[in-house]
Amino acid sequence: MVSVLFVCLGNICRSPMAEAIMRHKVKEAGYEERIQVDSAGTGDWHIGHTPHQGTRQMLDQYQISYEGIRARQFAGTDFEQFDYIVCMDNSNWSNVRKLPGARDDNLIKFMDLLPEHELREVPDPYFTGNFEQVYDLMDAGCEVLLGKIRTEKM
Repeated sequence: MVSVLFVCLGNICRSPMAEAIMRHKVKEAGYEERIQVDSAGTGDWHIGHTPHQGTRQMLDQYQISYEGIRARQFAGTDFEQFDYIVCMDNSNWSNVRKLPGARDDNLIKFMDLLPEHELREVPDPYFTGNFEQVYDLMDAGCEVLLGKIRTEKM
């Protein structure tokens, strides 16, 4: 089983959107038994909450399920449990790397999946309100990540 963890700040906007989109792509590809997807936040403010209303609205618009997604905080044990840990911005990346057990071999900056894009961090729609922009980035990046997993792990 290949495992992917998306990480953002509060785990209610970017990372749960990526989780839902990646789960959808994994299901469409027929890899549900081979790829596990989760998300977490570096902060603890929203533990147990469902995704932000803006995230839910975008996922509803594209008929992508977010059933069962609840915010949780990143834990040091995630380094051993996940093959790919994908951070949404430099702050998330830095915070994760400071935790005990951190390893660089399974950490990815999300926008490194989209090197041709001008943005180098995924903007946080909690502050910008631009959930559509984030959806477009997540959709494109998750497609690239799925191809990367196929090449490296399958």
